[in-house]
Amino acid sequence: MRKTRALVLVHSTLVPPDSLQGSTEKEIDEWRTEYDVISHLKAQGHEVMPLGLSDSLSELRRAIIDWKPHVVFNLLEEFDGIVTYDQHVVAFLELMHQPYTGCNPRGMLLSRDKVLSKQLLSYHRVPTPQFMVFARGKKPRIPKKLRFPLFVKSSTEDASLGIAHASVVADEKQLSERIAFIHEQTHSDALVEEYIEGRELYVGVMGNDRLKVLPVWEMTFGSLPENLPAIATRKVKWDRSYQQKYGITTAAAENLPDGTVARLEQLSKRIFRALHLTGYARMDFRLRADGELFVLEANANPNISAAEDFAQSALTGGMSYNHLLQRIMQLGANYPAAWRAVEP
Repeated sequence: MRKTRALVLVHSTLVPPDSLQGSTEKEIDEWRTEYDVISHLKAQGHEVMPLGLSDSLSELRRAIIDWKPHVVFNLLEEFDGIVTYDQHVVAFLELMHQPYTGCNPRGMLLSRDKVLSKQLLSYHRVPTPQFMVFARGKKPRIPKKLRFPLFVKSSTEDASLGIAHASVVADEKQLSERIAFIHEQTHSDALVEEYIEGRELYVGVMGNDRLKVLPVWEMTFGSLPENLPAIATRKVKWDRSYQQKYGITTAAAENLPDGTVARLEQLSKRIFRALHLTGYARMDFRLRADGELFVLEANANPNISAAEDFAQSALTGGMSYNHLLQRIMQLGANYPAAWRAVEP
């Protein structure tokens, strides 16, 4: 790919410094992805402009008009403090006829809404855990025929926000308490689904029309106490000391049952297309002891820091981090947005 002008969109609090020197590990973890992307793009000779956004699009519009970037590298995960508003920033880029990396607004809308995405995947015969939704602002009415244990999470939040070991509930009392917690802490509806015990698998997919599936990745829960459910809580995913204490790791999945990899690739492509995803995404699965697979959720624009699962899976598949970033930019530059059909 030729040298480009890349406008990198980040949250206003996550504009990284030019160097890691003098920063603590905790500080670096906050903007690790932003630093990795920006520093590697610069090292490849691209002209890079980081732009921090919070609750206004004025600076973004000005940068597009004045600087004329070849591509916007989108690393936003929220806008104005609301996780589902990032899709509107991408819609704004389309209105500006501006190429961008990652998922399109439609795919972001469908995948961010966990309830709608599960309904769509069920229609496409993709196996997902049985579920119910308890709306915020309404007193929950607990059906008597629910089968415990159940898993309670936000219907919209990502990055494991609101997920803890207490998210897996064993009776109606715990269920009511956790629903109330989700309503209060995440300001969203509570999604309650069947808890699937088994191996936690992640599958990365890249592409717009022609899709490439990355090697299957797995989270192993090490020596986590048996009385705690093996789930990807916020501490499990992001707390380094907690990971080290219990030996929680992620790596290429090994010793999968015959046919499982092919089935995961087939399902991941079907999910990607059913939710109208583009660019790159990660599918989260559970593999039950009897060999049955269940998709937990689809994640548009997952974390792409150099040491995280997506980039490491790509590396295992023969794609270096620089190549990964180049491919993401190529997919963004070539995405057939509607405006391309009418632009002279």
